[in-house]
Amino acid sequence: MTNSNAELIGRGYRAFAEGDIPAVLELFDPDITWHVPGHSPLSGDYHGPDGVLKFFGLCMDLSGGTLKVPADEILADGERVVVLSEVSAERHGKSWSSAEVHVWRVVAGKAVEFREFQGDEKAEDAFWSS
Repeated sequence: MTNSNAELIGRGYRAFAEGDIPAVLELFDPDITWHVPGHSPLSGDYHGPDGVLKFFGLCMDLSGGTLKVPADEILADGERVVVLSEVSAERHGKSWSSAEVHVWRVVAGKAVEFREFQGDEKAEDAFWSS
């Protein structure tokens, strides 16, 4: 189960990198919860695939499509999958990147929860709010 959960999440990151958002959304449970901390325009809780799609759209709008979220390392144990990522984007001529930790919960072959932990929440808030 652990390896299949890690593979499922890895497929999602690869599909996102390729711009295949429908393939990403297929991996999500209809009741997925998506939490982004902080005080930026991206911060908040999103629910269901439609909520996550709204979040993705906002990310792409704010970054002019430059957002990159690679899965640099994937760790899994039971229902939990942890992804270490160096997230990057450009906005208003400024480049930004930060280490992030993404914690997923996978149940019965579907992602049911996502929580983002930012390396520097203040800097990330400032970047997305500028």
